[in-house]
Amino acid sequence: MAVTAEQRQRVAELLGREPRGLEAIAVSDERGEPRVIRVASLVAGKPFPTLFWLVDGALNYRIDQVEAGGLIAGFQARVDAEPALQAAMAEDHRAHIALRDSYLDDDLRAEMARLGFLDVLSGRGIGGIADFQRIRCLHTWYAAHLVVPNTIGGLLDQYWAAP
Repeated sequence: MAVTAEQRQRVAELLGREPRGLEAIAVSDERGEPRVIRVASLVAGKPFPTLFWLVDGALNYRIDQVEAGGLIAGFQARVDAEPALQAAMAEDHRAHIALRDSYLDDDLRAEMARLGFLDVLSGRGIGGIADFQRIRCLHTWYAAHLVVPNTIGGLLDQYWAAP
């Protein structure tokens, strides 16, 4: 479904700037407020591997707080110690690459091939990360998680649910 002028305006307000490459509202809350947007894989002639962008201000702030408190390092230590989490993350990245690829129509795929960018995206997973065993940003993981559940988003849900 195409993004309406009203949705584009609201996303601009939430971002504090005009959105670049906005293709869709991927997730909205119960009131229709955008939470996650889907961004084009080619923006201004350059590859843009971050498929989903979190625009929910309260959720961004909540994630900012746990990141500032060192949660990425804590999660990373857990991932480093647990081969099952490493395997799950790698699968999350592969599934994300396939999902991003599914949004490329023939014309866009041809243009990206002409520019030499198809390989750039084929090796970049959630948040554009190339190292499938590293957590770079909880915002990108959680944005993707709200669209298709993933390992790190699930860990964040568990963290928030813990007493």
